[in-house]
Parts: sequence; C-alpha cells; structure tokens
Amino acid sequence: MAQVVRGVIARAKGAPVEVVPVVVPDPGPGEAVVRVQACGVCHTDLHYREGGINDEFPFLLGHEAAGVVESVGAGVADLSPGDFVILNWRAVCGSCRACKRGRPWYCFATHNAEQKMTLEDGTELSPALGIGAFAEKTLVAAGQCTKVDPAASPAAAGLLGCGVMAGLGAAINTGQVGRGDSVAVIGCGGVGNAAVVGSRLAGAGTIIAVDVDDRKLATAQRLGATHTVNSRAVDAVETIRSLTGGHGADVVIDAVGRPETYRQAFYARDLAGTVVLVGVPTPEMRLELPLLDVFGRGGALKSSWYGDCLPERDFPMLIDLYLQGRLDLDAFVSETVPLDGVEEAFARMQRGEVLRSVVVF
Repeated sequence: MAQVVRGVIARAKGAPVEVVPVVVPDPGPGEAVVRVQACGVCHTDLHYREGGINDEFPFLLGHEAAGVVESVGAGVADLSPGDFVILNWRAVCGSCRACKRGRPWYCFATHNAEQKMTLEDGTELSPALGIGAFAEKTLVAAGQCTKVDPAASPAAAGLLGCGVMAGLGAAINTGQVGRGDSVAVIGCGGVGNAAVVGSRLAGAGTIIAVDVDDRKLATAQRLGATHTVNSRAVDAVETIRSLTGGHGADVVIDAVGRPETYRQAFYARDLAGTVVLVGVPTPEMRLELPLLDVFGRGGALKSSWYGDCLPERDFPMLIDLYLQGRLDLDAFVSETVPLDGVEEAFARMQRGEVLRSVVVF
C-alpha cells in the first residue's frame, strides 16, 4: 500500500517551500523505500526552487540524506529492510561505455526510481537529483542506496550524499592531490571546506583557503588550511603565488563556479598544474581565456562531477575514517532543523551563516 508522509516541495519558481502530504508508492522492481533520518540543506535544492536546474515543478526537494531501508522491490538482492544507507544520486548502470571502460564514476546512464511520488491529488513530483529526501520517507532506485556502518551519525553521514563528497572528491579523486602538494581552494562554503579537508587527508603540504568572508576562512583554518586569503582585501592570484614560491599551486579547486573565480584558479596554478571546477555554474555564464595561455601553461583543466566518487567504494571508506576520528564530518553540521525549517535554512545559507543546516526526523 502507498504511504502518505510529510515532505517539502517547491511549487513554482522563487515561491517559498511548503510542507505537504506526499504519496510514496510501494517499491517496484529494483526500487527501495527509505525512512529518512537526516537530510542536509544543499545549495542545489535552492537552485531547484529558483528554477536554475529545470522547470519541472513541483519539486520534492532534498537529496543529501541518510536513513534506513524500510522495504525493497522485486529483484533487489543486496539491500534488506533495516540497512543503514547514504543516498546517492549517481546509481551506476554497470553497462554503459564509461562503466565498461572501468570508469563507473563517469557513468553515462545513472538511474532513478521508475515510479513517481505524488501529491494527494495525483500530481507527479520531480524529486531533487532523483532522491527527494526532505520527506519522512522517499522512493529511490536500489542502486541509490549505499550501505555504511550504522554507528555513524545520520546527520553527519548524509552529508556525503552530495556537498561534502563533492569537495573531498574534488581534491582526492579529481585533483589527485598528493603528499607535499600545494593546494588552493577558492570558495570556502561546505564544498570548499570539504576540499580543504580532502587535501589535508591526502597529505598536502600547503593548503590555501580563499574567500571573501572571514568567518568561512576561520572555519577553513580550523579544518586544516595552512593559509587564508581574503580576496576582497588582496589579489588572490598574486597572494597564492607568493605563498608557493612564486610559482602557483599544484592544484587549484574552484568551489564557487563563476567565470571570475575560474580565471583566478587558472592563473593561480603552477605551470603544468591542475584546475578543478567543482562549483556549479549557471547556464548563462561564459568564460573567455586566451587560447595561447591555455596551451602555454599546460597541465589539466578538469570538472569534478560529484567529486568523481564511486559511492560503493568511497562512502564506506569515508565513514570508517569518520568513526576512527580521522575525518570530522560533524564539523560540517552547523545546526539541525525540523522539516518546516527549510525556508529559513535557505536564508541562513545565503547569508553565509552555516556550512550545513541538516533536517532531522
């Protein structure tokens, strides 16, 4: 039997979100119903509310979540009711050309649940990133559930479902930061500070955090940055160069995703260094660079999708590090809020007051 639960939806572009009854079907073949325990308030959810992703309103928001499997559909062999899982939005197919080439983190045919959750009048909902976890329960593809150690705090573990994984992976997976490397991270919100933490985990010798907000820079320093740069006060590119022997950083991570920050990243890296774009641009943004500089500076210009993570590989490993005290995921949880606190959490996020607000159930 379908269940009716409370969930947060965005009905129209720019309209305040609402808590409404949501109808969650029983899981079909290859699907699972998950009782959500915690879900982070991510900037991507705000993009959905503002129409920055697409216009398939109404959206069931929320995607950065952890919870417990309640039921599974036919053909699901590796999940059972009671499993503690982190939800991921890249359920790999295993058979596309990327998967067959041994690069499943680039899977070109990721999948979601076939059935739709709806409003009580039958209106179909578009779940954010195929998850829709600002709800007491949600329906997902079984491949979107990654089992991890249930000893982990749901509020902390769920953050690996998007932002924290994106930042950690941008450093470790995409940027391939190595021991002794110099790293600059431009933008020190949740994703950028996770990139700082990832760089520290990878053994970077110099980690330079760049932002316009001294509060965020102080947080970056607590999380492992060796230097901080307020780019309102000084030239970020010149300062990064001065902190790296005049050369530039080995890896520069743009966690903002704007043309001006990307240009900073491009010119702040060393010759043959790597730029990683993990901040998400908006559709109208355009970038102009001298092609001779692109050629002459060498190195690599990379985009990082979800931190180039493979959930079944990365989530359990990172949760183990968390439980060992080597990865402080709790530091990213600025506050916990109830389901009806999402709109206010968006406002605090826009004001730069939090790394992550987390809805707890």
